Amino acid sequence: MSLLRSTGIIGGLTLVSRLAGFARDMILARVLGAGLAADAFLLAFQLPNIFRRLFAEGAFSAAFVPLFSRRLHGEDGRASAEAFCRDVLSVFVPILIGFAALFELVMPAIVWVMASGFAEVPGKFELAVALSRITFPYIVLISLVSLLTGILNSLSRFAPGAAFPILLNIALIAALLAGDRLRAAGGDDETVAFALAWGVAAGGIVQLLWMWFWVRRAGIRLPLHRPRLTPEVKELGLIILPAVFGAGVYQINQLVQLYFVTSLPEGSLAYLAYADRLNQLPLGVIGIALGTAILPGLSRFVGGGDRAGADRLQSSAIELAMLLTLPAAAALAVCAGPFVTAFFQGGRFDAADSAITASVIVALVAGLPAYVMIKVLTPAFFARKDTRTPVVGALVGLIFFAGFNILFVDRYGIVGLAASSAIGAWLNTLFLYIVLVRRGLYRMDSTLVGQLLRQALAAGAMVAVLLLLRPALQGWYGGSIVERAASVAALVLAGAVAYFGVAALDGAVDRTRLQLLMKRKT
Repeated sequence: MSLLRSTGIIGGLTLVSRLAGFARDMILARVLGAGLAADAFLLAFQLPNIFRRLFAEGAFSAAFVPLFSRRLHGEDGRASAEAFCRDVLSVFVPILIGFAALFELVMPAIVWVMASGFAEVPGKFELAVALSRITFPYIVLISLVSLLTGILNSLSRFAPGAAFPILLNIALIAALLAGDRLRAAGGDDETVAFALAWGVAAGGIVQLLWMWFWVRRAGIRLPLHRPRLTPEVKELGLIILPAVFGAGVYQINQLVQLYFVTSLPEGSLAYLAYADRLNQLPLGVIGIALGTAILPGLSRFVGGGDRAGADRLQSSAIELAMLLTLPAAAALAVCAGPFVTAFFQGGRFDAADSAITASVIVALVAGLPAYVMIKVLTPAFFARKDTRTPVVGALVGLIFFAGFNILFVDRYGIVGLAASSAIGAWLNTLFLYIVLVRRGLYRMDSTLVGQLLRQALAAGAMVAVLLLLRPALQGWYGGSIVERAASVAALVLAGAVAYFGVAALDGAVDRTRLQLLMKRKT
């Protein structure tokens, strides 16, 4: 399968998953709002997902896929690869079950460490513990899904692994609707929260069955046997350990953020989650996609000693990233209020909730260009087999974030927490760029700097247009579905026309640079 087609399949299904997650959060805001039950569920949902990103999608995938691929294309081919998978699975399953069982036993202590502030609200801590005990076994299911995804990706079957996140969002939407009906029949907000928690468990089971079906269809048989620490399994473990340490910095950042946000007034965790959903749309589509796309090309140029080619590709990626990110960040900042009102307001999520969430978005998107730049600069280190420097950069941002919030979180609240996260991202970006310059590996040329300034000018023109248009649509943001959709469409269309129109006039796009990305060899 060609790289272009693979990227299209993964990117398209990832976009569908993001949109399904967005729909899920829109319904969550209306059904559960931003109160006690919403905070408790979001904590319970984040705990297994943080460990999933650390172990399953991070360290495990980075270690397993190369070893599986080596055996798949080795002397014994598929037979050797299947034997390796069976050995790994037979050791992996008992470890996962033991890990989950241990967390179930000590869950009150885990929740206390993460969210001791919940204990100050009657019933909130106990609800978070109960929900977390339902959701945490998801770590077992999703870790097995990650293993099966690695197998299929190694066989160049990318669609099933890119599609499985959609299934969880569908399960959670169904759980939300069912919980809302149960509440109407005599339940309460806790009823909805418990329905959501069971929805996480059900979604994990559906995801595992989905991936198991496609692995079986690919001709892979994985019966469990008595666990054996074969040399291959030991090798996998030795590779996973340093990978866990490297990925751990990023997840520690999430845990630290969780600790601080749960110490803030009720609803803060929900406000941050809803705001981050809007922030993640451009970050996921632009930053992650570009970072993934340029790594093979950079690796090829670096391996071939072509410094000029590597510089051109890096500059092209930065230019394209900022061409798309600057207008996204500016539009989200200017239209945060209208967007939150149109997408989330209604039911249990009122105008006051919308105002707070909009303020959080403004603070978060101040760091959006930095978040994307981190994704674009990091491949410059990975292409040179340097995994240490990006970790150090993440530590720089984490130290500032933690220090700022220790000193000022009580004063500035959830908006201050979001702003400190954005500043930490800019410090991380600055650190990575300075290291590249000091090592003589990359430096922005005057042409790129000029393009970025022209893009900023186009973004300024877009902001002016949006500021003029925004009051004219004021009555539509919280109106009917048609009015809400029309108001958002009008803002997006007007902003896009203004930005790309000015960008075309002032030469903000260097077509020669961008053609390098389009012509990149697979």
